[in-house]
Amino acid sequence: MVIKRIGVLKLAIFEGAMMAAFGLLAAFFVMLFGAMLGSVNHNASVLGAVGGIAALIIFPIMYGVFGFIAGAIGAALYNLIAGIVGGIEIDVE
Repeated sequence: MVIKRIGVLKLAIFEGAMMAAFGLLAAFFVMLFGAMLGSVNHNASVLGAVGGIAALIIFPIMYGVFGFIAGAIGAALYNLIAGIVGGIEIDVE
């Protein structure tokens, strides 16, 4: 089997959704770090909480948008190059 073409929009949507999930994971670690910082310094606890909540909102959106853009560019480049070199050969059983 040879992959000759990839659907640009389908890959972009998939990549955006996958990266949004990674954005949630990254936001979790930012929230964890903010909680640890807040436990050390009481004045920093508000800043850590606000930063963690902001990360929980902003990171998945930002990661999803950039993942969508990267997926679209990657699929378009693959289609362009696969037209020249013939695609990727995959052996399946």
